[in-house]
Amino acid sequence: MRQSHQLPLLGLLLFSLIPRQQCEICEVSKENYTAIKPLISTMIDSKYSKGIQAANVLLSLRLSGILNQSQEQPLVEKVNLTTKNTEPSLTSGQLALAILALGACKGPAGTSINYSDLVKDLENKFRAEIKNMDHNGNPLTNYYQLSLDILALCLFSGNYSIHEVAKFFNPENKNYYFHGQFSVDTGAMAVLALTCVKNKTRGQEQIDRKDIENIDKHTKSLVNKILSQKTENGLLGNIYSTGEAMQALFVSPNYYNESQWACQKTRDTVLTEISQGAFRMPTAAAQILPALMGKTYLDVNKDSPCVYGSDSFNITTQESPPVTPPVSPSQIQVNYSVVIDDQADNIPVSVANGSVFLDVMVQAEKENQTLFWFKAEETSWGPYIISVRGIKANPNDRTYWELLSNGEPLSQGPGSYIVHEGDDLEVRWSTY
Repeated sequence: MRQSHQLPLLGLLLFSLIPRQQCEICEVSKENYTAIKPLISTMIDSKYSKGIQAANVLLSLRLSGILNQSQEQPLVEKVNLTTKNTEPSLTSGQLALAILALGACKGPAGTSINYSDLVKDLENKFRAEIKNMDHNGNPLTNYYQLSLDILALCLFSGNYSIHEVAKFFNPENKNYYFHGQFSVDTGAMAVLALTCVKNKTRGQEQIDRKDIENIDKHTKSLVNKILSQKTENGLLGNIYSTGEAMQALFVSPNYYNESQWACQKTRDTVLTEISQGAFRMPTAAAQILPALMGKTYLDVNKDSPCVYGSDSFNITTQESPPVTPPVSPSQIQVNYSVVIDDQADNIPVSVANGSVFLDVMVQAEKENQTLFWFKAEETSWGPYIISVRGIKANPNDRTYWELLSNGEPLSQGPGSYIVHEGDDLEVRWSTY
């Protein structure tokens, strides 16, 4: 049996070893706080922060030190209550995220949080993920969630095997790739997790040095893969993976040089994207904000007092009045297809101008339920298509329903992507 490693709590001293220079260089100055107010408004709008989805928002806002106590407390209570009531049905990554959010800092007395029980539950879910990896090479969820598990267990003194971390987090593992393309946000979360594991082993002679060397090599390789996905305008992967990729590069400056990444360029491109409404989903906003505030998930510390204060942002938890879109009664027509094993069923669909991909799917189902019926579930990123014609996505088989527009895979979900006149829209049964 492999040795299971119990990690001591080292507190703030451990992560003071992480260089802060890049964080400080990329941090948005107080003079430019107005530029990130749309992110904060999206997150604190009460209609977005439902159930376990509020964990992303809570973690981001606590790390950034933006809310005051009266604004934060309802979010803490919501995440804590939801975690207690739904823990058996949560995925390992959802539970890990809840632990990170609840323990991001030490809030005022009032909300009782049993971290030891939550961490034990996470250990069990993580063991189930590893068991499935041993069985067929795939986790029950995905490598992004697996990395969240390791990060939470590392920061909250949970049990895990360093040998298994070194074994399974090899950058060449297929689970880092999606249609042959390296997943930047998955790699970034793995870098954060591996950095935590490596830092926690400093000074511990009983650790197999070969495992540490492999973790070091994995981290370097992952950083290089992230940088290889840098675009001309400085984004890392795409706009939605950039926030966590920035965090990964903040904590791993020894693996690249300044010429490989100009973080100011990345920051400025992100600020431009914010002004153009790119982060309308609360999870997207939550994942980009910490990096813009010079923070990373390694700053989580349940024993460090929370920082409060919203004066610089002049924010309120009152819901903003709905924005009335321009009146546009016109209809547009698109072509919609369901493709299974290269067999396509097509239908022309008319929807209102400004409709999203999901509206097209709903309308197609109304017109021909036999061919186009589907099911979606609500996630922190909005609706996610779980089945079409009863065929369900299955992570064990690495199958899913891929959304395409004019032959190109979408970087947005069906509830966010706005369709246009003449688009060829497709839902394709795919593997990754």
